[in-house]
Amino acid sequence: MELRVHSDRSAIRLPRAYRFGFSAVSALAMATLLPQAAQAQEAPADEGDGADIVVSGIRHSLATSINTKRNTQSIVEVVSAEEIGKLPDVSIAESIARLPGLAAQRVGGRAQIIAVRGMAPDFTTVLLNGRQQASSGYNRSVEFDQYPSELLASAVVYKTPDADVSGMGLAGTVDLRTVRPLAYGKRVVSVNLRAEYDQDGGNNADFSQWGGRGSISYIDQNDAGTLGWSIGFAHLDAPSHANKFKAWDWEPFGFATTPDTADAARHVGGQDVLAQSSRNKRDGVMGTLEWMPSDSVHTTLDLYYSRFKQDSVTRGASYWSNGWADSLTYSNVQTTPIGADLASTSEHINNVVPILHNDDNYREDKLFAVGWNGEFQVTDRLQFTADLSYSSNTRDESNIETYAGYGAGPFQTRTRDHYDVAFDLNGFPTYSGFGLNYADAAQVSLGDRAPWGGWGHDGLLKKPHIKETILSVDYELAYELDGPISRIDVGVNYTHRDKTKTVEEIDLMLKNNRAQVLVGTQFLVAPTNLDFAGWSNTLAWDVRSGLDTYFNQVQLFDSNHFDKSWHITEDLLTFRAKANIDAGNLHGNIGIQVIQQSQGSEGLRINATANPITLAPSAINKSYTDILPSLNLYYDLGGGLRVRLAAAKVMARPRMDDMRANFTPGFNTGKCSGNPPCSPGATIHPWSASGGNPNLEPWRAKALDVSLEWYGGKATYIGINGFYKWIDNYIYNQQLPADFSEFPIPTNNYGTIPVIISPMGTIDTPENGKGGYLRGVEFSAAIELGRVVPLLDGFGFSGSVSYTDSDLNPTATTKVVRIPGLSNWVYNLTGYFEKGGFQARASFRHRSAFKGEVVGLWTNLTYTEILPDDQLDAQIGYTFPEGSSLANFGVTLQVSNVLDSAYRTRIGIDTDGRHTTDGLALPERYETYGRQFLLGLSYKF
Repeated sequence: MELRVHSDRSAIRLPRAYRFGFSAVSALAMATLLPQAAQAQEAPADEGDGADIVVSGIRHSLATSINTKRNTQSIVEVVSAEEIGKLPDVSIAESIARLPGLAAQRVGGRAQIIAVRGMAPDFTTVLLNGRQQASSGYNRSVEFDQYPSELLASAVVYKTPDADVSGMGLAGTVDLRTVRPLAYGKRVVSVNLRAEYDQDGGNNADFSQWGGRGSISYIDQNDAGTLGWSIGFAHLDAPSHANKFKAWDWEPFGFATTPDTADAARHVGGQDVLAQSSRNKRDGVMGTLEWMPSDSVHTTLDLYYSRFKQDSVTRGASYWSNGWADSLTYSNVQTTPIGADLASTSEHINNVVPILHNDDNYREDKLFAVGWNGEFQVTDRLQFTADLSYSSNTRDESNIETYAGYGAGPFQTRTRDHYDVAFDLNGFPTYSGFGLNYADAAQVSLGDRAPWGGWGHDGLLKKPHIKETILSVDYELAYELDGPISRIDVGVNYTHRDKTKTVEEIDLMLKNNRAQVLVGTQFLVAPTNLDFAGWSNTLAWDVRSGLDTYFNQVQLFDSNHFDKSWHITEDLLTFRAKANIDAGNLHGNIGIQVIQQSQGSEGLRINATANPITLAPSAINKSYTDILPSLNLYYDLGGGLRVRLAAAKVMARPRMDDMRANFTPGFNTGKCSGNPPCSPGATIHPWSASGGNPNLEPWRAKALDVSLEWYGGKATYIGINGFYKWIDNYIYNQQLPADFSEFPIPTNNYGTIPVIISPMGTIDTPENGKGGYLRGVEFSAAIELGRVVPLLDGFGFSGSVSYTDSDLNPTATTKVVRIPGLSNWVYNLTGYFEKGGFQARASFRHRSAFKGEVVGLWTNLTYTEILPDDQLDAQIGYTFPEGSSLANFGVTLQVSNVLDSAYRTRIGIDTDGRHTTDGLALPERYETYGRQFLLGLSYKF
């Protein structure tokens, strides 16, 4: 890549919503794949009238990044495209995850959730060109898949706050950036095409393993250089898959086991073997219009639209493989020690009744963002800036779950089978010896096969709908000064956020009194292949097309259903001031924000003790004010050494679902059924409840950063950074007193027992509680090996190692609480070679085990323990040089997930769940996603 920034424009200040942590050079030139040192805010100094700054390739872009780091005030990390439309990773999330102190959580095999310094997305704000973005998720976190990497110039991650930026997060702030046409300074058209192949992804025959992506970008300006425009379009059609195994539990069933020597062994008590295939389709359009008729006026209009569709099916088998279901027995059991216990690793199972799944998920997200920024030079020293923005994001989702089994007949006709299984404690089990053919469409029928009378339905249909909008208005005055205080900024920002979540839930009941029915040939697809676990192929059919043919839909109305819907509004008014410091070798800023927060929550008081359930609307409002000072300083020690210091008070708004106003009471009619029963005249407390907390206050913390940096050349840098966050309060689910006087006492048998029923009970609800600390150390480096050994010219590497730990104790008697997203160890390493148009690089990243939020049973959010994760990606490419007949034409081959790294979890979180007698955790999930191959062609002119 070659980027020219004309020196007569290098002094132009970028709009307020866009300039922090960014420059025209760094926007388009910094190496995106390298987990390099944090990037900076200002462009390099002018090189004289009419001179051009020429930046090309990985090493030059890395050198530019390090140069700008030397002049930054905040501590930031940046990842940027090598050139327009070209990002070496399959997504922007993959690239961000390579930066020091950041880590990605894979969802369906793709990096989607980013933790900054060991803290989940709840503590991080995401911006687009400096403006807050609406989310279609269940809370505030933005899903990076909705932003095409091909249309982004860079992503800036703030680790320390800047008082000029409203909406900073407690852990950090991620600002996604698009190109600025006037700063780019020339005309370019860039075209990129990639074919994609999903290795091992053909288990569901109706989903192809092939896909592709393409983008086109056009940047230009008028002859006078006063009007610039850019427009880009990116299309994604990407296949993916997940081969899944889940152990529901590990339990001893000695009464059903032979030989007797295995009676104490733990068996997998419930299993899933599933093959999921997905298709991700996204169309994104970005446009920017920039106008600068004079040195006194500079305006920019940004537009962004993305439509993201995800279509997936999950097929396979689930079954209760425990001794209480269907008189199930185990024979030929072979065991192996797990800690102090024995686990069955090979066995023959009799009397099992598999439940076959054909599940269908469809989701569509629509994201729209528009922003206008104007900078007006009132006098030589005074500047006024205005920024207006709007962002909306909607999600419509349909989750269908259906059940089938072997045999056909009336409701709950169940056919038993047997099989052999060998368990791998760190891999897929291997099944064999089935007596039945689960792919036989003449024998396998729809219907509920669960034991103990079944689930009460033959399938489920859930339709979540989420909509969020954000409106923001920002004004700023800036005054240039002479002396150690070089500039003063004052401003005000108003942001209004509105978010609604509703869920339509339906029980699917087979027609004709739920009689089991065969699937018609018009809906059948080729059987699903479960060879990855040695399981028999299973029946597959097009659920969405045949749903109305076989099922009646019965609306589900229970307390859990109503508790999933809520409406939250927030109004934040931020007053801010900042002073820039330039005193000899000392530089930085000191600032303050005063944030007035008003929150409103609408929900339901759901009386599930009444028959039928009664509902009453509930609306609660609350206001808070936070004062957040901040300080960013750096001092040049000479010899390339620099020391940094940053201190601030920070905050993050509570989770949306935690703020819901819903309140669901319950009444325990069996309070006196114990032995001995309640004493006459005793006061009992049968009332309890669950719900959200509209009065939640933000997470608050104090933060301190200290770093030492050494600059050894254009692309040589070493840095070490330590940070400490004093968390003033944390949000826990707690049991709090509640008064139930307004609720009528439901029918019960307490009238025959002389007891006093107290109206006081407890509510299980989120609540601000005691805090703790979060602390860590980050080491990062970037080295050009040719500077050390000339024979290695063209070779280089960069990487980082981060260690983070925390301590949170709600009370002196409770266990330590783990912060979701916190991996103690995260490290990244990238090696590259670039010379003569040839490029090759490989990147490896690792994160240790962590507590992760996932979508669990019935699409509810839950937490699980995600075990250590490794990821290796590689690519090679060649770009034809200037002067050749194929100049500016490039070809690239990428391989993602080279190691086919598995996603693994264990049962239980912290000290909860099933463990061995000596406390060792037991394995739960094992999933693989295969390798993704991308062959790309690029051309620019």
